[in-house]
Amino acid sequence: MRTLALFGAVGALMLASPAAVTPARALDAPPAETHGTLLAARRAATEGIRFGACAAEEKLPASVTCGTVRVPLDYADPDGTRIGLTVSRVEAAGPAADRQGALVYNPGGPGASSLHFPLVAGLPAWKRISAAYDLVGYAPRGVGRSAPVSCQDPADRATGPTPAPTHPSEVFKRERIARAKTYAQGCATRTGAALRHYHSLNNARDLEVLRAALGETRLTYMGASYGTYFGALYATLFPHRVRRMVFDAPVNPAPRQIWYVNNLDQAPAFERRWADFRAWAAKHHAVYGLGTTAQEVQESYEKVRAELAVRAAGGKVGPGQLHAALLQVAYHDGYWTRRATALSRYLKGDPKPLIAQAAPPKETSPDDGNGRAVYTAVECNDAPWPEDFAVWDRDNTRLAKLAPFETWDNAWMNLPCAYWKAPRQKPLDVRTGPGVLPPVLILAAERDAATPYEGALELQRRLSGSALVTERDAGTHGIGGGANACVNGHLERYLLTGAVPGGTPVRRASCAPHPEPDPVSLERRAELPSAV
Repeated sequence: MRTLALFGAVGALMLASPAAVTPARALDAPPAETHGTLLAARRAATEGIRFGACAAEEKLPASVTCGTVRVPLDYADPDGTRIGLTVSRVEAAGPAADRQGALVYNPGGPGASSLHFPLVAGLPAWKRISAAYDLVGYAPRGVGRSAPVSCQDPADRATGPTPAPTHPSEVFKRERIARAKTYAQGCATRTGAALRHYHSLNNARDLEVLRAALGETRLTYMGASYGTYFGALYATLFPHRVRRMVFDAPVNPAPRQIWYVNNLDQAPAFERRWADFRAWAAKHHAVYGLGTTAQEVQESYEKVRAELAVRAAGGKVGPGQLHAALLQVAYHDGYWTRRATALSRYLKGDPKPLIAQAAPPKETSPDDGNGRAVYTAVECNDAPWPEDFAVWDRDNTRLAKLAPFETWDNAWMNLPCAYWKAPRQKPLDVRTGPGVLPPVLILAAERDAATPYEGALELQRRLSGSALVTERDAGTHGIGGGANACVNGHLERYLLTGAVPGGTPVRRASCAPHPEPDPVSLERRAELPSAV
């Protein structure tokens, strides 16, 4: 899910039932892993983290320090192989007497790192929070230098133009099946026996060890997108260790959603958000010239796709690269002006902005593909997936008739899970009863594409006493510390005081949407670095 973005409307389409996902090879977590986590946390509390200068490859300023926390590769064998997770920190800027501990952040993925998170200390929206908290980021297992997962030689990654059919042919499907099988085999071959240990339950256990290593009695945590899922797993597994938790852009944690159904549920949400972008571009036809209606903007987009299928821009940007770049408008409206400008310029004969925004990088590095590898390993390991392509074909063909923008792109991203070699985990039933957790704060944009809003409602139902703040009529994926002062007020108040909005039994509050992006003229935009 490209978050993982996970995951309504699919239920109405009857695209996937639990029976469609075979439970073969699903594993129940043995009690040994609970005992192993306890032992690992005790060890980490004794060892702590020795912070010092960050490695040059992290590209962090001297104001940020780094260290390593060692966690078991296999929590059933805590005295066996241990792996190092890279941790970054900026200490609280306020008086020592006002310090509230460490705030640990995860941005999601799976496969993303938060090593740069401490840099938010310099942003106005985080000023009071960074005065009270040490801001802590880290690279989860498999990510970056944290025992990295690899599935593919960087040299084998596509660097030239690729197609992206909305309704793929049988020949194209067979080609993608072959690619998925090769990729899944690459994960098994390049990562080896360790592959089975990269999953969300272990990410939650790692979080518990990190808490202990930081010297915190209880955890203060903020997770975005996929980070909300294993944060919710943590809250279920270790509720007595929770101090405060923020879940921003939450994944639907219901076990039957993980991860196949959640990925299907993304498609209708992406379609809505793509429509939002086209409506905005049409409203600013005088600036971009893409059309006065959403349909006309769609036609402009299709015209660009068709031309790129015949002749790739700069020899590198084909329909696939175009589509990948345009998918970003569904995640954050900060992309809207740049993508609209790129489409507009291309149609006027200038492909440079599109090439700058959409072309693959010129050079490969050993880290290329690491994010996708971790994403694939975690999603495939976390739960059963359909192992017959006929199920994928049925569900995505039906879905693409109503929501073509993202459907098949997402299917190809996840298809290696149909041919996965490692054992599957059994998704944990995320759920806490009254009084088990302190109040936690959920933040959600009503039109989020990557993690549809139903996921926020489901998470609130499952975490008793939790509070939900909704940004109405907005769709940016991840809203905490962003452009909405109302949302930021709730976030700051909660982290500084523990107070949540709304009364019992249902704690909810709403914020008006942040302003839409303000377009600028093409002439002015040509003078701005952000034009590309």
